[in-house]
Amino acid sequence: MQTTSKTPWISRLQHKWGLENTLQVVAVLATFTLAGSSVVWLRKGLFWLLGYDANTPFWLKTITYVLFIFPTYQILLLVYGGLLGQFHFFWEKEKKMLLWLKSKLNPN
Repeated sequence: MQTTSKTPWISRLQHKWGLENTLQVVAVLATFTLAGSSVVWLRKGLFWLLGYDANTPFWLKTITYVLFIFPTYQILLLVYGGLLGQFHFFWEKEKKMLLWLKSKLNPN
């Protein structure tokens, strides 16, 4: 299938992601939405529990985000993806990301 600017965006996503139908595209987009919204809510709660405020150094917030929030987002993608029938899609993406991360941390 050739994608052009006249092809509907949802069809382009379906083709790019290798999904079988529009409903799967909607489920994947819903998964991203739910995981993103959840992680924002969890970040606010975590930063409140840790006592972070406007005076907390940016580097400390960044380290906290990378160590706790980023992995939580990845887990939420799998959880919501599973609930919406797209676990395999997100598991394949997670495996690729983990291999990429491993190659960056251990270039041998």
